[in-house]
Amino acid sequence: MPTDGLTPPEAARWAARTGLPLPDDRHAQVAATAEHIHAVVSVLRELDFADTPPAADYRPEAGHPDTHAAGEHHAAV
Repeated sequence: MPTDGLTPPEAARWAARTGLPLPDDRHAQVAATAEHIHAVVSVLRELDFADTPPAADYRPEAGHPDTHAAGEHHAAV
C-alpha cells in the first residue's frame, strides 16, 4: 500500500482484482477503512515483545501467577 494513502479508485481496483467488486458509493469508505487498518498494523509491528512467548504457549494449569480459581472471572480494563 502506498505511503501517501489508498485512494478510492485504488480501493475499487484492488477489490475488483480479488473478486469483490464494490458499488461506486463504497469506494471512499473502503479506502478509509483499509488505511485505518494499515495504520493500526503499522503500530503493532513497531511493538517490542522481547521474550514474550506466543499466546499458544500459555498454559493456565502451569501455575502462572496471573491465573485465577476455576470459575472466577475478571474483566479486563
